[in-house]
Amino acid sequence: MSSVASAVASVSEADHPIRVMIVDDAAVVRRLLSRWIDAEPDLTVAATLRTGREAVDQIEAINPDVVVLDVEMPELDGISALPLLLRKKRNLIVIMASALTRRCAEVSLRALSLGAADYVPKPETATDAPTSATFQRELIEKIRSLGGRDRARMKLRSSNLAKSLLDRGAGKVGSPAFALRPFARVSPQALVIGSSTGGPQALTTLIRQLTATLDRAPILITQHMPPTFTTVLAEHLARISGRNVREAEHGEPVVAGNVYIAPGGRHMRVARGRSGVSIVLGDDPPINFCKPAVDPLLESASASWEAGTLALILTGMGADGTDGAHKIVAAGGSVIAQNEATSAVWGMPRAVAQAGLCAAVLPLPEIGAVVNRLFSGEAP
Repeated sequence: MSSVASAVASVSEADHPIRVMIVDDAAVVRRLLSRWIDAEPDLTVAATLRTGREAVDQIEAINPDVVVLDVEMPELDGISALPLLLRKKRNLIVIMASALTRRCAEVSLRALSLGAADYVPKPETATDAPTSATFQRELIEKIRSLGGRDRARMKLRSSNLAKSLLDRGAGKVGSPAFALRPFARVSPQALVIGSSTGGPQALTTLIRQLTATLDRAPILITQHMPPTFTTVLAEHLARISGRNVREAEHGEPVVAGNVYIAPGGRHMRVARGRSGVSIVLGDDPPINFCKPAVDPLLESASASWEAGTLALILTGMGADGTDGAHKIVAAGGSVIAQNEATSAVWGMPRAVAQAGLCAAVLPLPEIGAVVNRLFSGEAP
């Protein structure tokens, strides 16, 4: 078989529906999720199970691409079943289904550190689920984005290989997917970060690297998360960094050395007044289906610090942050995006990169060093 034919065959193999296994002890939830998933042409329910023990025992026979795993179940709960499932299938995508309680938020964040791909907050009661359009949309989007991540990359590699071989035969040379801009000519004064799917893991890695930046400037973060989850995330980042990381409070001053996280359910903006820059929390409607959203933070930061704004767009679905990145660039600031290879989902970073707004597109482990050099006045 020729190289081009082999590439086309690889694309075809990646086209079958994403197989989803639902594990939840509530029969009404299993039926509801099954109906939602089977209504999508590119998704299919491979099995519905009641306990984590059943999931572990049957994972190899069912061989799903994605498991939606309830946190609280009899016999073997989600956090106990998770490592056993991943041990039996290393490339398995596990999405934790969690109630909006502090305990479930803590368990969900722990699950991410153990290898879960993401979480989805469940409605407070099973009777609320049928009317929760937000829950349905978020669940389906995460199954599709995370479950199709590896096959999308396979398709891209295969199609790029086929195109490269064809172009080579025609004497063509490929062009880069996006262009980079120069970094701002002034040292940044504030770091603003937007993240979504895969963000807690990325922030955990990044925050350890930014000690030198925190000594000079404030860091403000919008992570797509519901209430309670952002509280637990702030506490987690504070523990691992040893720095002052907390949910932002309306009206408080923004000062160097602090990390401010947008509270779940509130948009976080900043505003410059006579005494400096302060936090502004808003209860206005969701933006880009998100609350908090990244765009309000970036847009307000560009007005407050102008060319002194440095933004990081990390892993996440969708394009939230692109409008704000436009404002930052227009004000003379700089944008760095996480690269595809290290992103859980290359949606938000791809949107800003393809819009030509980035000064750099970097692997996650390299971002911290570049940011620290920029804040110290050195060349990146």
